Amino acid sequence: MSTFDEVFERIKLATNTRTQVELAEVLDIRQSSISDAKRRNSVPSDWYMKLFEKFGLNPDWLKKGSGPMYLRTDQGYEPLDAPVAGLVLEDPARYGDPDAKSSVATVFAMGCAVDENGVSQPLTAIAKLAVPQSFAAPGTQIVRVDAGAMEPVIGKGAFVGIDTTQKNIVSGELYGVFMPFEGVAIKRVFLDAANARFILRTENPTHPEQYLPIDQHADRIFGRIVWVLQRI
Repeated sequence: MSTFDEVFERIKLATNTRTQVELAEVLDIRQSSISDAKRRNSVPSDWYMKLFEKFGLNPDWLKKGSGPMYLRTDQGYEPLDAPVAGLVLEDPARYGDPDAKSSVATVFAMGCAVDENGVSQPLTAIAKLAVPQSFAAPGTQIVRVDAGAMEPVIGKGAFVGIDTTQKNIVSGELYGVFMPFEGVAIKRVFLDAANARFILRTENPTHPEQYLPIDQHADRIFGRIVWVLQRI
């Protein structure tokens, strides 16, 4: 028999819920009831009935992960030993993959305000964006590009994921870099060891190269660009 946690994960997968609070709303119960069930490591039998009545979910699939996910479909009841005629059934396990489930993340503007002492202020949240869970890993900050300096690689209006835990420079890769009085800019960074500096370049040839002293990179490198979402 599966543990409470295993059944709980299958229920969340099938109902597209992520937290005990959300599941409590689906089951029309108190959140404390879920906590009690978890502590007892036992799923109440009435949960299975509610999930079958509301979603057509197969109790055997919820309990053991066997058989079809659904017993009742728009075409009627689905037999346990065969798929509904004409339907191509997918492996439900794939819906639990990190890239098959989304997270709602905060998007920030690239520019930031500067106080009277010239100190840059925190980035401003401007939107929300649904992204695959693996794209919203801890330490990832999302910004919306507001200029065309990196075109055609990264266009204006693109959403960019920056891994703020990756601050060590791999020469030639893309990074978010704090620029004085500007905010976060996207640059292709190259090591110029002979001059103890990094060269910062854009994809637009009309933009001049800029330079970052090696001893300042720890404070100025915001993180490495790990993904881009944009129209083409």
